[in-house]
Amino acid sequence: MSMPPEPSPQPDRSNGWEAVAAQLIANRSRIGADTVRTWGRGLPAGGSVLDVGCGTGVPISETLIEAGFALCGVDASPSLVAAFQRRFPHAPVACEAVEASDFFGRTYDGIVAIGLMFLLPPDIQRAVIRRLASALKPGGRFLFSAPTQAGAWEDMLTGRQSVSLGDEAYRRPPDAA
Repeated sequence: MSMPPEPSPQPDRSNGWEAVAAQLIANRSRIGADTVRTWGRGLPAGGSVLDVGCGTGVPISETLIEAGFALCGVDASPSLVAAFQRRFPHAPVACEAVEASDFFGRTYDGIVAIGLMFLLPPDIQRAVIRRLASALKPGGRFLFSAPTQAGAWEDMLTGRQSVSLGDEAYRRPPDAA
């Protein structure tokens, strides 16, 4: 009698963050808070913001909530989403991969994606940027982190291959190849 094949493991939808969630929760820095605070000044007061790859919410979501924005978060790491929910019980958060999220079926004045884009393969980065652009209200703003130079490296925290498309590619309209 033969045994049924073992199911193949599911891919890590969190792009490496679930594996390092405990370390991230214990050691989250304040890097990025000032940049996001400044960026938020260009948004309508009390506007809606989506934090893609929100993690625990510290410091990015926290900074935006403190500034009075209506914030929603999306992250594919169950551990990080649970930490986010404990810290911000009134902010909607979804445990979903950015590639598959419907972003709560709404549009936003601003979208942030800090520490996520460069962990995605280039074709997925382009697709996600197109999807995020369609989730912005007219005149909406998108802020994300990635090196300005094109290149690839191993991410220090997740150990995963990271890729920056480079400033020129990121500045192209999302529907341009």
